Amino acid sequence: MPNPSIWATLKLARQQAKCAVGGTGDTMEPMKRLAAIALLVAACGKSASEDQCKALLDHLVDLEFKKAGTNAQAEGQKKDLANQKAAVAEARWGDFLEACQQKTAKERVECAMAATDIDNVAKCDSDNQ
Repeated sequence: MPNPSIWATLKLARQQAKCAVGGTGDTMEPMKRLAAIALLVAACGKSASEDQCKALLDHLVDLEFKKAGTNAQAEGQKKDLANQKAAVAEARWGDFLEACQQKTAKERVECAMAATDIDNVAKCDSDNQ
């Protein structure tokens, strides 16, 4: 079963990303992505370090914002976007760290870190089984 804290983290990232671009977006496609990512973080194996988990959380938040089409051009927009991303990561850090270190194989974290989009993150689960 997917870890609820991971779902909450990714849901918050998706909501913040949508707010940043001002759209409501299709809800089914993001839910499919989130389900795949939740499977990724629900795996067991050699655990990742705290630094790796922090980097993964930041990377997942960045990818969700990218998927939502956020692209700040002006310095003020860049600062606002960075603040939104930081708020999402900070709000979910404790739960995410626990799930990442206790339930996510280090190899899956490394795979997800190499992914350039959310769809490729989801592939890490099937690639490492």
